[in-house]
Amino acid sequence: MARIAVFGAAGRIGSRIVSEALTRGHDVTAVVRDPNTVSGMEPGTRVVAGNVLDPDSVKAIASEHDVVVSAVGGAGGQENLATIAPAARSLIAGLRSAGAEAPRLVTVGGAGSLRTPGGGQVWDRPGIPEDVLQTMHAHGDALEFYRTVDDLDWTSISPAAKIQPGRRTGTYRTANDDLITDESGNSTISFEDYAVAVIDEIEWPKHRRQRFTVAY
Repeated sequence: MARIAVFGAAGRIGSRIVSEALTRGHDVTAVVRDPNTVSGMEPGTRVVAGNVLDPDSVKAIASEHDVVVSAVGGAGGQENLATIAPAARSLIAGLRSAGAEAPRLVTVGGAGSLRTPGGGQVWDRPGIPEDVLQTMHAHGDALEFYRTVDDLDWTSISPAAKIQPGRRTGTYRTANDDLITDESGNSTISFEDYAVAVIDEIEWPKHRRQRFTVAY
């Protein structure tokens, strides 16, 4: 059993990660800005206040856990856009200040920087709305920062090009930096199976100090 803290636990992806971790018997802490405004958390979840943009807050949370998961910045909008890259720097600063006892960091990344079968990257495709494009590049900036970090144990997990509510099948495929597509060229994953991949990586680490991606 691992002690897992999840920043962004009330979000679409974060809530699934919390649920999957609890189902597998882990000790889960949901880290939210204001616990008084959060409802519907899975029974057995510990809910605490924390700020992913404050390194001191990150350090305080980290000191009590084996793994810190960051699921912030995935919902779009200017507020989340402005959180993605700063959160990466705050998380690393907070974990570094925790010293030798710093837990592992697992972050929810973006699909924009993945290489496509036809060449280029996902964010090079025509017709992507500007707000989505900005979010993609913010995740790309965060990833490039993580790749400079060689003194902490981190992993960034990019979803498929399309991630949406669905069902838990427990199956998925992985790659490192290449977009995964099916025979029709579609790249998809459910929130539920993305969460499976996150907890699988926590339980059986295969991508330390790497980015990898999951899709059907």
